[in-house]
Amino acid sequence: MIYLAGKTGKFLPQDLHARYAALQWLMWQMGGVGPMFGQANHFRAYAVDKIAYAIERYTNEANRLTGILDRRLSEAPYLAGDDYSIADMAVFPWMRNADRRGITLTDYPHAQRWFDAINARLAVVRAVQVLSEASSTAPHDDKSRDILFGKTQFARR
Repeated sequence: MIYLAGKTGKFLPQDLHARYAALQWLMWQMGGVGPMFGQANHFRAYAVDKIAYAIERYTNEANRLTGILDRRLSEAPYLAGDDYSIADMAVFPWMRNADRRGITLTDYPHAQRWFDAINARLAVVRAVQVLSEASSTAPHDDKSRDILFGKTQFARR
């Protein structure tokens, strides 16, 4: 994302302060939101064994991170400030279907406002439509579960 933003001159502010704010929030997504929301999603939706400790821990962490997001968005319209950036692009997908990670987005009004604004962008509307047309709604069978989460995942190739 950094490369593409730099190459196109879009979605990464030119102002140094705003640029580093965008990069800071992008790294926050990479180090916190992605891994923790991913774990919440895995243990809540995909793990065959429902481990209460893991579900509670990652659900709590997803909500803690959403609280940080909400506080930041109480200060500015977007993560890096006044303009939509790659930081928003990186965090937004994790906020889609937030309830799957145990997050009630309406409990976070600034995050909800931000989500609604991004979700209404024409490019996002188009992308979500393409995603919905390409996605399978079929649950994982044993073979796909082994590939994604089990034996095959770590097999030597």
